[in-house]
Amino acid sequence: MDNEPMRIDILTVMPEILESPLGFSILKRAQDKGLAEIVVHNLRDYSTRPHRKVDDYPFGGEAGMVMQIEPIDRAISSLKEQRHYDEVIFMTPDGEQLTQQVANSLSLCRNIIILCGHYKGVDYRVREHLITREITIGDYVLTGGELPAAILTDAIVRLIPGAIGDEQSALSDSFQDNLLAPPVYTRPAVYNGWEVPEVLLSGHQARIDEWKHDMAVERTMRLRPDLLNDI
Repeated sequence: MDNEPMRIDILTVMPEILESPLGFSILKRAQDKGLAEIVVHNLRDYSTRPHRKVDDYPFGGEAGMVMQIEPIDRAISSLKEQRHYDEVIFMTPDGEQLTQQVANSLSLCRNIIILCGHYKGVDYRVREHLITREITIGDYVLTGGELPAAILTDAIVRLIPGAIGDEQSALSDSFQDNLLAPPVYTRPAVYNGWEVPEVLLSGHQARIDEWKHDMAVERTMRLRPDLLNDI
């Protein structure tokens, strides 16, 4: 069991949107290494209506179309018959804010379902009875939940041990300790008269670590002082 990959099943009416972001870079390498399995499901495959329709007009006369509960329930039920899922997540603008801490906790899960909203949204009974967690990537509205689902998947999978070549790299990312990451530099040490801070060239690791921490605190105070309230 411990060697089984994390599995993420994504339910969507627009699977084509997810093909590119899920098929490159760290996400692809994690799948190739057998660390993660990401499966995209077309909700239209679970529709029993003509032309595989999955939406209908809302009760009450509001404008727009609403995703129906039946194909969503069929899809989730079918997946749950095959394995246990730790979370069934709905990507929605009014959900819980995605943070590094949320990504950290979800990276410990074994199996996750992510539902992408579309049109005017989903029949609210889906949220009342089928969903265990609702997540947003920000206070704005997109055409659908596919891009937020890809972002959530990326944030989770990159934290799986072995997904990144240098695992310490993920631990030093911004927000891991409620601080923004310090500045980073590479060769050349001088370019166009712009110099890399001398301490980074000193080889004195204690001084370098102290400088990095001080710069992380300074950048956080200047750019995201709200993060310091949680320390």
